[in-house]
Amino acid sequence: MVVWYVAYGSNMHAARLQWYISGGCPPGGKRTYPGCRDQRPPSRSVPVSLPGGIYFAGESGAWTGGMAFYDPHLPGEAAARAYLVTVEQFADIAAQEMYRPAGRTADLIPATRAAIDAAVADGRATLGPGRYETLVCPGSRSGAPMLTFTAPEGASAVRCRPPAPVYLRMIARGLRESHGWPAERITSYLAARPGVAGGWPPDAVAALVTEALADG
Repeated sequence: MVVWYVAYGSNMHAARLQWYISGGCPPGGKRTYPGCRDQRPPSRSVPVSLPGGIYFAGESGAWTGGMAFYDPHLPGEAAARAYLVTVEQFADIAAQEMYRPAGRTADLIPATRAAIDAAVADGRATLGPGRYETLVCPGSRSGAPMLTFTAPEGASAVRCRPPAPVYLRMIARGLRESHGWPAERITSYLAARPGVAGGWPPDAVAALVTEALADG
């Protein structure tokens, strides 16, 4: 079985997602990933837009600063990128996001399959109480469910926090790579996200985006 893993944060950048698949520590990161058991790259990727938006909150163990979360109840649309992966790869990516041992828990695949079935049926399911342990299914594409994970609470229920520059740069590169947006559109999109708005001056976001795109 294959599913679309929908990334809306730094994993929109394909090279960043590859660290989850192959394992290792990405440049600028503070965390080493065990990788997936199946280390084949996604068979396809497509740009998508989700109803709602993203916000930044909490404390990233990989980058420091706020983490990106998806809230389907925010106004507008969230830019994202969907990768076609196996259920086993999706389970291992999810486990690494949740700080669980990918591929080393006997009930990981059955639990993930059950959560996927519940999310497809109801639009939402819970894998656990923590960050990135709420599974959301915003629809399907080419006969496969689209799935992403986020926090259990929305933006209105948390204290938003500015993301670290290295994290925001990675998201900017992912937006360019997946959606082909120019710097101006990336800047306006990121500057309006809760956690960036009020925490990053617009001119600082613009300078960061310009630098990020220049560096590739």
